[in-house]
This record gives sequence, structure tokens and C-alpha cells, in this order.
Amino acid sequence: MLAFTSGKLIGLIILLFGLSLGPEMALADDPTTAELATAINTMWTLLAAFLVFLMHAGFTMVESGFTRSKNTVNIVMKNFMTVALGVVIFFIVGFGLAFGADKGGFLGTTGFWLAQTEGMDFGIPLLAFWFFQAVFCATSATIVSGAMAERTRLMSYLVFTVIITAFIYPVVAHWVWGGGWLQKRGFIDFAGSTVVHSVGGWSALIGAALVGPRLGKYGPQGEVHPIPGHNIPMGALGTLLLWFGWFGFNPGSTLSGTTPAIASIATTTLLAASAAAIASMVFSWARYGKSDLSLTLNGALGGLVAITAGTAVVSPTGSLIIGMVAGLVLVLAVEFFDRVLKVDDPVGAVSVHLVCGALGTIMVGLFATEGGLFYGGGAALLLTQLIGVVSVGVWTSVLAFISFKLIDIIFCLRVPKEEEIEGLDLGEHGMQAYNFKLATEVIAGEEAEGLLQAGQARRPVGQGA
Repeated sequence: MLAFTSGKLIGLIILLFGLSLGPEMALADDPTTAELATAINTMWTLLAAFLVFLMHAGFTMVESGFTRSKNTVNIVMKNFMTVALGVVIFFIVGFGLAFGADKGGFLGTTGFWLAQTEGMDFGIPLLAFWFFQAVFCATSATIVSGAMAERTRLMSYLVFTVIITAFIYPVVAHWVWGGGWLQKRGFIDFAGSTVVHSVGGWSALIGAALVGPRLGKYGPQGEVHPIPGHNIPMGALGTLLLWFGWFGFNPGSTLSGTTPAIASIATTTLLAASAAAIASMVFSWARYGKSDLSLTLNGALGGLVAITAGTAVVSPTGSLIIGMVAGLVLVLAVEFFDRVLKVDDPVGAVSVHLVCGALGTIMVGLFATEGGLFYGGGAALLLTQLIGVVSVGVWTSVLAFISFKLIDIIFCLRVPKEEEIEGLDLGEHGMQAYNFKLATEVIAGEEAEGLLQAGQARRPVGQGA
């Protein structure tokens, strides 16, 4: 049996996973304790970033499942391009605004194109830190997709993706994480309940309100007509993928694989989501007479969003309470936006990300074990949390409103009525996600051969075999 000494094991770890530190260090025979810690921290941060990247698959499946089949290709295209476009824009502009040299506590002024990065020290290689932050940024942008689904032009959505990843999100990230004024004030948002989720949620609310509801969603007297999603199991699988990815989202924000804190953070993340799912199921059951699966799934996501701000500073019991409150509020928020404000949000993105994001951030001021109101810390932290939530809300809402208005003037936000009825898949992409009729149609003999040849000639460019 092969026996490894501790030195050999350390050397193997560095060799296999330490390449990001440079080949010289990766091949070192006797790495120092500091070098080993840096290697482990780098590995952990990248692994967490990979999990966050996987969350985009979850977003894609949730949005696709909760909307109609005729718009599935459009949903997939928007989510796919959000990642590709978002990380490139963050590389060119966003990272510098978020983490560059501070200018008046408002924005960064260096680090564009990852140049002029002297003095930036994140405890891990710069590229590892950039990778982690880039997938975070793309996550904020994709939240908008679901709220505006089934009636928004692809070009208009992509233009806004550029705006939010280049400017709206990075400025907020600088305020909170890049040495800006909220960070200096003591504002706590460990992994982005406000920075990531509320920014996406406020943008989603403004966009959904300006683009208007889907055709047939509301009657002439204001009555609400439900428009069911076409594949709830797909939505459930997407929710579980998001939940899984959150174990990179929250614990990965330590940027350290050597700190015991990641165990506590993972625990509070798990407990909050579970408590929220239970609360949403029970409350929807009591309120509507049936246990609503879509609300239960969104409840779990709402709990995850809510705990993200305080996951590193609250106790496991505190996380249960935060999750439970978020699960209850989620059900009421969905009802409020749909029935009272008449804002058509097909996937509940505004309720999950804006409402639960703001709520979770504020509750840090109550449940933080150091400085929280319920732990004898007074109201100072609670006030700071409120200021942060309101400031980010005003900033994001104003910028999103101006952006969407300009996009509407230049590109037009909404697809034509005929295209919305037919489905955006055909109107925007010339293809369908599900070709059931073609797959089940059986015609024998020469007639089938002739139809097949004619179909090959008519197949749109890009349609698969």
C-alpha cells in the first residue's frame, strides 16, 4: 500500500492545483506555509467560482420552466449570452470601477482591462479574484431576464446587460466591497444580498414595469389571469442547481479555504434555505388551500438570497429565523406585485431577489452576533443597513429607469403583438425548443420521402438536424 508523508502530499497538492501561482511555485519541493495557504485559498476560490458559474444553468432552467414553451429558446439565449457578454464587459470596464483605486468613496479608477493593478492585494492571485467577481457580476445581470420574460426584445435585453455589468453593478460593488463609502461606514453584505441580488431585483422591477405585462395577463377590470409555466420539474431542477451553487456563492466569498468560517457559512446557508422552503409551503397551503410548488421553490431561493448578506455574522438559529421570515414574505410579495401593483413577473424574480435581498440585508442589523440589535449592539448597525439598502435602491432604480427609457426609444423594449402571440422563439430566433409534431409525425412511403426533402430545403439556418 502506497504511503504518503505529509511533505509528499503537500507537494502533490501544489503540483496538481497550484499552477495558477506560477510553474516555479507549483513545482517547489518544499513550499512554505504561506505559499501552501495561498495555493489552498486559490483552489477554494476557483472551485467556488465554478459553482457560481453553474448557477447560470439553474437560472436558465428556472426561467424556462416557469414560462411558456414557445419562449424557451429565447430564455436560453438570454441567459447564455448574459454570461458571455457580462464577463467580457466586467473585464473591460466593470472590474476597474468596482475594485480599482478609490475615488471619493464612489468608484474605482484603475484596473480596466486588468491593467494598472499595482497595489491590489486580495490574498490570492488577481486573476482568481477577478474570475470569482466576474461570475458574481453576471449573476446580478441575469436576474433581469426572468422578470421581463416572454415579451422583451433580445437586443434590448442585451444592451441593458452591458449597462448593468459595466456601470450599475460595479459602482455598488465598489461602495460595499471595493473600499467605498458604505464599506467605510460598516455596512455588512458579506456575499451580496444587496450588491448582487437587490441590484438585479431593482433593475428587474423597473424593467418589468416599463415593458408592461404579457398579453392576457390582466383583464379589463384588473382581474389576474394566471399563465402557468410549461415545465415545473425543470424549474425544480433549476432551483436545486441554484441551491447547490450557493455553497460556492456564500462560503466562497471568504476567498479562503483555510478558515473554519466556511463551515459556519455553509451551515447558515443550508438552514436558511430549508426554513424558507418550509415556511413558503405551509403559508401558501394555509392561505390558498393548496401547497403551491412554485411558491415553495421560490421560497427556498428567497431564503438563500436573504441569508447571503449576513451568512458569516449570524448564528445557525438566526439563519433559521431569517429564512423563515423570508419564506413568509416571499408569498406575500408575489401576491402584492401581481395583484396590487399589476407588475407581471413570470418567475417571481422581483420578490425573490429584491424583496428578500433587502429584507435579509436589513435583518443583519437585528441578528448579527456582533453589533446586532437583538444581541445588545444597539441600533447603529441596523441604521447603517437601512441606509445601504435605500441608497442602492435609489441608485439602481434611477439608472435602470433612464437606461430602459433610452433603450425603448432607440431599440424598442417590447416585441410586436403578433410575435408575442406566436412566441419569441420563432419571432426572434427562427427555431423552436420542442418540435413535438415533427418528432411524432409518421408518414409512410414516397410521400414521406418527398416531405422530408422539402423540409430539409425549408429548414432555417441554425436549426439542428
